[in-house]
Amino acid sequence: MTFDLQPTLRGELLQLRPLQAADYAALYAVASDPLLWEQHPARTRYQEPVFQKLFQESLSSGGALVAIDNNTGTVIGSSRFNGYTPAASEVEIGWSFLARSHWGGHYNGEMKQLMLHHAFRFVDSVIFLIGPENIRSQRAIEKIGALRDGNRTDQSGFESWLYRIHTRDIIG
Repeated sequence: MTFDLQPTLRGELLQLRPLQAADYAALYAVASDPLLWEQHPARTRYQEPVFQKLFQESLSSGGALVAIDNNTGTVIGSSRFNGYTPAASEVEIGWSFLARSHWGGHYNGEMKQLMLHHAFRFVDSVIFLIGPENIRSQRAIEKIGALRDGNRTDQSGFESWLYRIHTRDIIG
């Protein structure tokens, strides 16, 4: 079975579907909030030229998903599968962000659980690369069971903390 990096996934609170070029305006409306990026290594992603580059990279990645609130039908964020490595039986989940209106509740947890459930059909572990100063994201990922497993430089050249969840940690 081939790993589908852009599935449509549905939960109680949100759905994830493949990112499309037509999602740009709605997603930039979310990403234009500077407070989303205050702990992120790329703190200027709220600026449109910087976001345009991220958006194009996301489209080109073949693994980007847009998050839609089931109650309102509005775009509330995005996430991405990346770096699928069959030999290592792992994939990365990253580039995740949600509108501040959806922080502190269950939306991030559901988004990650939907993606983990999908990923564990194909791999034994999922990794997350998070900036050392991004405490908010570190706590969120720890909340769903990820454990710190070293450091790694991410695709943008930032030194990141590597977090990992194994299928055995979820299932067994």
